[in-house]
Amino acid sequence: MRQIGKDSNSYGIIGLGRFGTTVALELVQAGKEVVVLETDEAKIAAIKGKIEHIYPVDTITQEVLVESGISHCGTVIICIGSNIESSILTALNVIELGIPRVIAKANSEDHGKVLRKIGAEVVFPEIESGIRLAKSLVSMNTLDFLELDDDMSISEIRISSKFNGKTVHELNFRKRFSLNIIAIIRENKTIVTIDPEIMLHEGDEIVVVGRNEDIAQFEKINRKEHNSLL
Repeated sequence: MRQIGKDSNSYGIIGLGRFGTTVALELVQAGKEVVVLETDEAKIAAIKGKIEHIYPVDTITQEVLVESGISHCGTVIICIGSNIESSILTALNVIELGIPRVIAKANSEDHGKVLRKIGAEVVFPEIESGIRLAKSLVSMNTLDFLELDDDMSISEIRISSKFNGKTVHELNFRKRFSLNIIAIIRENKTIVTIDPEIMLHEGDEIVVVGRNEDIAQFEKINRKEHNSLL
């Protein structure tokens, strides 16, 4: 089994249910290094050829984690669902290996409480939340993300050079992007009174609230390097 460097662009996925498969494929599509472990060979066969580093295993032990290369990943996502004992033991093994970020799927509040107690981040996913998790992991511009419901979120976004020197009024921000700026973080100071004439600077972190699709569209425009605002 191949080992990969331990960095923030390397991801380990343990378990290929709907959630694990969704996260794994989204990360691969984003060009990230992904290592997958799965005990069910039928699930592996279902995505054969789509993920390079995918290994069938009998059990998840620390030895297996090291041999597969998952111990060198910056983030490991544990997607084991129905077997709560296996989920908790796997999370414990991963955490003891010193993985910087461990995210685990939970099926109940009690399951989640145990996972948090041992040091894992917890998610309660459906397929859609798997997609959002993968995209939040690889987004360079989204610094933080709080989902309000299935359609609305609060997101913290770092302004690129594209909007440097532009005022909120000049950009016609609310009408053009359908987003409300609720705060601007600049040089470790938070501005909560957003005057239309306030000027945005490259590196500012703006906190916006709006629909997920509008946030995603603004992030896309913010990342573009040419001068057109589209």
